[in-house]
Amino acid sequence: MGELLALSGIRKRFGRVLVADGLDLTVGDGDAVGIIGPNGAGKSSLFGIVSGDLRPDSGEVMLSGRRVTDLPPQVRCRLGVGRTYQVPRPFEHMTVFESVLVAAHQGGGLRGRAAIARATEVLTATGLLPVANQPAGRLTLVSRKRLEIARALGAGPRLLLLDEVAGGLTDPEVAELVEIVRRLREGGLAVIWIEHVVQALADTVDRLLCLVGGLFVADGTPAEVLASPAVREAYLGGGLELRGAAP
Repeated sequence: MGELLALSGIRKRFGRVLVADGLDLTVGDGDAVGIIGPNGAGKSSLFGIVSGDLRPDSGEVMLSGRRVTDLPPQVRCRLGVGRTYQVPRPFEHMTVFESVLVAAHQGGGLRGRAAIARATEVLTATGLLPVANQPAGRLTLVSRKRLEIARALGAGPRLLLLDEVAGGLTDPEVAELVEIVRRLREGGLAVIWIEHVVQALADTVDRLLCLVGGLFVADGTPAEVLASPAVREAYLGGGLELRGAAP
């Protein structure tokens, strides 16, 4: 499979806080990569740099061999980058179907029947079709999380950035999300998933990285990374939700 995303020498500082200190990362078509790290480690900032919400102080972002470092989020969306946010941001007065239809129209550039077909397909894939006509503002937390994924998928991404979509959910709800992501992977979608619920990542991704102090301190299989002394040291005092993961 070809190289989809390449970050090279990414640096980003907010005042005295360095959230990216020369980061390099390569993700191929269809890859599933998880990222863990303590609160404030720069994980969401990294997503912002990939999606175009943030500009790095230095370094390059490449998408399918094209330099996109200076391109805004809407252009990167059209080039195949979709993302969710830690706190769901639904259009509360729109129905679930309308919310995804907007994504297909504005993010995916689809019109008419093609946009309707995309929205219907995405709602089916995320289990939201039964509540398609319900106002998004009335959804439960787990359904809001699903809608975050559905809106990102509505634009037809090749790379999906998942930011803490399992946070605040019960174990059965997390298991349902894991199954959704697995099916997306089977369809060839590349995924980068930031998560504190590590078992969700261990059940889904092939590669896990730990971001601490602007650096990746571990990179390998989930089992290798969770056993790393550097990772255990980073999480002294808590913050890592194992939920049944191996000690």
